[in-house]
Amino acid sequence: MANHVVDEAKRCLNCKVPQCQKGCPIHTNIPKAISLLLEGDLDDAGWMLFENNPLTTVCSLVCNHENQCEGHCILGKKGAPVHFSTIENYISSTYSSKMTKGPAKSNGIKTAIIGSGPAGLTIAVILARKGYDVTIFDSRDKIGDVLRYGIPEFRLPKKVLDDFEHRHLRMKGIKVRPNTTIGGAIGIDDLFRDGYKAIFIGTGVWQPNALHIKGETFGNVHFAINYLANPDSYHLGQNVIVIGAGNAAMDVARTAVRHGARQLTCFSREATVAASHTEYEYARLEGVDFEYCKAPVEITDEGVIFCDIQTNEEGFYEPVAGTEQLYRADSVIISISQGPKDKIVSTTTGIETNKRGLLVADETGHTTRDGIFASGDVVKGARTVVEAVAHSKIVAEAMDEYMQKVKNESEK
Repeated sequence: MANHVVDEAKRCLNCKVPQCQKGCPIHTNIPKAISLLLEGDLDDAGWMLFENNPLTTVCSLVCNHENQCEGHCILGKKGAPVHFSTIENYISSTYSSKMTKGPAKSNGIKTAIIGSGPAGLTIAVILARKGYDVTIFDSRDKIGDVLRYGIPEFRLPKKVLDDFEHRHLRMKGIKVRPNTTIGGAIGIDDLFRDGYKAIFIGTGVWQPNALHIKGETFGNVHFAINYLANPDSYHLGQNVIVIGAGNAAMDVARTAVRHGARQLTCFSREATVAASHTEYEYARLEGVDFEYCKAPVEITDEGVIFCDIQTNEEGFYEPVAGTEQLYRADSVIISISQGPKDKIVSTTTGIETNKRGLLVADETGHTTRDGIFASGDVVKGARTVVEAVAHSKIVAEAMDEYMQKVKNESEK
């Protein structure tokens, strides 16, 4: 492994204007990390990666590298790009085991993080580095949110998240309250009552979008986000249809194949798939079939009735009359994205949402209620992990500025 990584690192041209860094949403200094590795300074390279991106071990595995760092590599124009994902994973996972530094000196200010997805974890780590007393509230029993319950084990091993919790949360003094839903027994106002000076909401999007067609309530129909959270509890049978063709649909399809599905077909409304090329190719390699330009009309106990669709002169999809056909399946999984749940909003005053139910927040994460911040999917809708991390770094700085202002005003 080490020899392979070093050989790959030696392919880097160390460009004066590194396009790979421009392609990274979080602007990782890729040439510098590679140079440090080749100079034998793996610890310095690891420290730099974690300072820039607290979720570097995660991003090295789940980022859409083909469209980001590796997709912008100059070498990729005529051949194979430098596979920084492999290099980053080696550096970050190796350095992670050496992280033993304890919590920063406390500044005595409490802050609450609701949700332990990419956004919440990023902000928790950054604020803990600054000395804040951070508590994470999560409705599930383990940290990770979409990282743990929405990404399959074969793409992101749970041990990566367990190690993150040990190295970045427990050792940094960050407290975690699992199985605690804010908006239930405890509300936002209770947090302010107990002295939290700022609250971050990063609860993600866990409400599956429905097709609103006949048969959607049948027992052989499931939603992707629910299936991925615990696939072991489902008995799909051997013939499965997935409605949708994005990255989540690829995760569903590949997971179902690993759980016994022998015939699995993804149906797309488009003439292509929305998933990344890499995820699509993995799915095909593992035996997943695809049908294009098909729209579901009705779900039955025997499968799904689809019709062909085409674009009209205005560019909108319309069904092609007389093309309805039943595609048989034991189970159907709907994977057409998801939206936010409203538990917090419905129990809290002053927090506005848009027509999609997403929290209204400015570019630095301020919501419409003073002292409450938000970022990640609950603000922007389903996005990539690294995009959530990049925006959350900005929000963390805004929260720091806000809490320091509150502290200074209280001391006057």
